[in-house]
Formats: sequence, C-alpha cells, structure tokens
Amino acid sequence: MVLFVQVVDEGSFSKVAEKMSLTNSVVSKRIAKLEKNLNTQLLYRSTRKFELNRCREDAV
Repeated sequence: MVLFVQVVDEGSFSKVAEKMSLTNSVVSKRIAKLEKNLNTQLLYRSTRKFELNRCREDAV
C-alpha cells in the first residue's frame, strides 16, 4: 500500500522505482498485485501516464 501511495504522490512509476532502487516492472507488478488482492482497479494506465480511479480518490 505504501508503494501505491508513493506512486500517486510522485505521479510516476519510474520516479518511485528510482527512489526505491527498483525497476519500473517491479513497481508495476506490485501495484497490479495490490489491485488483485483488493479486487479492484486503483489506477487506469496508458503507455505514458496513469490516472487514479475516481472511486478511489477519497481513499488516498
């Protein structure tokens, strides 16, 4: 969950990956695992950006 909050705060998977010495792929997979565990999509992703799911904005 901490990683998810950091991604939202930074607005970037790559910035968080760099700060945490992880690859973008690892960050993305961890967010995907969190979404799977919560059974909901937290972020809408495109190749260049992501957007917080409107229903989840209140939770952050």
